Amino acid sequence: MTEYDVIIIGAGSVGVPTALATSKDNLKTLVIDTLPSVAQADNKHAIGGIRATHSQKSKIWLCQRSIEIFSTWEEKYGDDIWWSQGGYTFLAFTEKDEEMLKNTVKLQKGYGLNIDYVGPEKIKELIPGINNENLYGGTHSPEDGNCSPLLSLHAFYRHSRNNGAEYKFNEKVIDILTKNGKIVGVKTTKNSYKTQNVVNATGAYAKDIGRMIGTDLPVAPESHEAGITEPVQNFFSTMVVDIQPAVDPLFGDSKNYYFYQNKEGKIIFCLTPKPNILGVDRRETSFFLPQIAKRMIRLLPRLKNIKIRRTWRGLYPMTPDGNPILGKVDNIEGYINAVGMCGQGFMLGPGVGEIINRILTDNLSLRDKEIITDLSCSREFCQEEELK
Repeated sequence: MTEYDVIIIGAGSVGVPTALATSKDNLKTLVIDTLPSVAQADNKHAIGGIRATHSQKSKIWLCQRSIEIFSTWEEKYGDDIWWSQGGYTFLAFTEKDEEMLKNTVKLQKGYGLNIDYVGPEKIKELIPGINNENLYGGTHSPEDGNCSPLLSLHAFYRHSRNNGAEYKFNEKVIDILTKNGKIVGVKTTKNSYKTQNVVNATGAYAKDIGRMIGTDLPVAPESHEAGITEPVQNFFSTMVVDIQPAVDPLFGDSKNYYFYQNKEGKIIFCLTPKPNILGVDRRETSFFLPQIAKRMIRLLPRLKNIKIRRTWRGLYPMTPDGNPILGKVDNIEGYINAVGMCGQGFMLGPGVGEIINRILTDNLSLRDKEIITDLSCSREFCQEEELK
């Protein structure tokens, strides 16, 4: 039976960057996934936004490192992953939202982020044609950006394999093997593998893997829908985030929504439903498109004649406070969580992968230790992130 230094369960937004980090550090790495190839679960449903402008310091730090990796990838490795540093713009249409965003900017600046609260005139420059009725202003963070989730994950996958990482697809983990409170291996539908370390990077199915070691992970998947338009000439580059809720008695209420224009000129958009839709149903609905189209056209009227190519539905693995769960657990030695990314696994993945590798190699910095404490499975989950 082959023995590995680490087995990663899940070949998605978190598992693949983790394999890249561990294999680069010469750890014998195996990644196991139930699907036929890399990035076939919710990575391919991600819209590609990447920001460090969170309100929780550990997420800020993790995403700052992710942005470094994404933004320098083509220069270092030669792969075009469609990185575009167009920034993020959060809009305020009420005094309450303006106050919240201004307070958040103070916190974010304290952690070294390049972000400012700007007035309506600057917003109109960033989003030409915006309906500025009742617009107070918003935040703009020019160093945030976007890139292709599929191109990125396949680039990470190729380089991790070049480093020696192995992948097993169409194979489901059915048990984590332990002895005297320590990990000794993994059993799948096809084989058994020896290891002393297992990383749970299974996204929406994290809870199922946690149960195998007697841990009840507070991760609950929710359905979110997204869509993409035909390509048109590029006229804005920022990710637009409208945080005001909407009441729609015909098609259903919603919370925030967000959209940007990619390198091909296609506009990619997503919406947060209200109430949240719990479960693992990935079937598209009939109400999402009229919900979000109405809101987007009201905000940016010039969108009204652009044709929509397709919509899709993916899963956000949510935690009670909107923050990930990272690190070891008390009851089993060798088990590590990298779960509960709350729909932000793509932007968090590279930073998370590196910190998981430093856990495995016992090379944690003081900042790493602070992040792991903040995001521990044993935390109280009482402080919800403002910009989750």
